Amino acid sequence: MMRSDLLVVTAGALALAAVGAPREGARHASASAPVASTQGMRWWKGNTHAHTLNSDGDSSPDDVARWYKEQGYNFLVLTDHNHLTSVDGLNALMGADDKFLILPGEEVTDRYGSLPLHINGLLVTRKVDPQGGNSVSEVIQRDVDAIRSASGLPHLNHPNFGWAVTAADLKRVRNDKLFEVYNGHPLVNNEGGGDRPSLEEMWDDILSSGKLLYGLATDDAHHFKRPWDPTASKPGKGWIYVRAPRLDGRELIAAMERGDFYASTGVELTDVSFTNKRLSIAVKQDGVSKYRIVFIGNGGRVLKEERGATASYELRGDEGYVRAVAYESNGKRAWVQPVRP
Repeated sequence: MMRSDLLVVTAGALALAAVGAPREGARHASASAPVASTQGMRWWKGNTHAHTLNSDGDSSPDDVARWYKEQGYNFLVLTDHNHLTSVDGLNALMGADDKFLILPGEEVTDRYGSLPLHINGLLVTRKVDPQGGNSVSEVIQRDVDAIRSASGLPHLNHPNFGWAVTAADLKRVRNDKLFEVYNGHPLVNNEGGGDRPSLEEMWDDILSSGKLLYGLATDDAHHFKRPWDPTASKPGKGWIYVRAPRLDGRELIAAMERGDFYASTGVELTDVSFTNKRLSIAVKQDGVSKYRIVFIGNGGRVLKEERGATASYELRGDEGYVRAVAYESNGKRAWVQPVRP
């Protein structure tokens, strides 16, 4: 929009299913085999959407990077609007092996008519110009293709910002895997409104069509100098934990592409595993909060709900997909990526 922690995976945990996109016309594609072992894998906390003075942020790139490092994040992608901010000097100054890494990125900022269409390109090797197009889905597709051609990983930002993107639009896009199910900016309509669905409802609509899409939580941080201002887009609102063997840009991107991460606004997980058709989740407890874990399937239907910090669901084969949400009693959440029977 214009405008710490390391978790060591439990020994028995298995990675989420590495799921490929369904073949054309397939409603319920089968999942690929999950990663056989998480030996040597770690969880890395990161934010994939942040702005600096190079577009419409209020702080310099080094101040932005320093904030995330000091708050215990492991990686940060700088995504200024139609600007590729150099990160080499920042990594020389603040990067640390297996501790903190800054990745290059860009928020490709496009539009169709009056509708704002913003697609992040993560780890792009060059600046990507907005491509335009003759419909919402064509603009998104052309920008996704341009990001892919620059060796980047695309993710669609805040679909309900300006009520610009519908589930029907996203169903037409190919070769995309990521969208924001939560964006921390105060003006992006995460919860929908009127006749427009929330981003979670949109996600279920898309997944129910047979298209595979993974959900991100991001800051979309612009304002690091206005902590008192409720209208500011502040950091620390949403992030992801990516499971990868080391803190390396390509390793992180590959894990995100295969859905081996979860999104959060404050709930931390100690285990996410999918093996023998069983999806299992364990929450890191804080000693004060209460938790419930909900498993969701085709059409957004609640398949199972467990009160407590651990839960599992055994797929029967008729769910279409299964994803999970862990809720904390004070409103924080974690979203686990969908798997298929």
